[in-house]
Amino acid sequence: MLAKFKSAAIAGVASLVVAGVLVSSPVMAQDNTMSASHIEAAKAAVRATKSIENFDNILPDVAERTRTLFIRSNPAMSAEIDIAVNEAAVELIPRRQELDRVIYEVWARRFSEEQLNEIATFYNSDTGKRLANLSGTLSALTIGAAKQWSDAISTDLVAIARKKLAAMAVQ
Repeated sequence: MLAKFKSAAIAGVASLVVAGVLVSSPVMAQDNTMSASHIEAAKAAVRATKSIENFDNILPDVAERTRTLFIRSNPAMSAEIDIAVNEAAVELIPRRQELDRVIYEVWARRFSEEQLNEIATFYNSDTGKRLANLSGTLSALTIGAAKQWSDAISTDLVAIARKKLAAMAVQ
């Protein structure tokens, strides 16, 4: 049931977060003049780049935190809480579309329709698909390499500065 819930629940809670952001977002204050084809191009680019897949666990994660919160308050009702939270989360699944729509609009505001089509074309190519599939791994490895380099440079900088300070003290 949990696996079924997780795959179904992916859609909803993200929209709760986005709904709050939308109410106060300057994006909402902008003139909404994007054509349907521009939004469709953004949708194609976003999906091709797999940019929204990282948000698939928002609803299950929020449901789990909600479940934990209620169970801490009343552990004797854990079975009922589990049912109620699962049902509530399933009700929110359709709201994932709200998050997706906002993400498409974010991309559409930053790229022309032509650019979005070019992005989608690239990411639908074999090379683009490979890049999309490896982007998380590449990002993690890149950040790790930068951290490792930063640590090494820091150590070297301290050593060089100590030598220079020692030389100054001798003079």
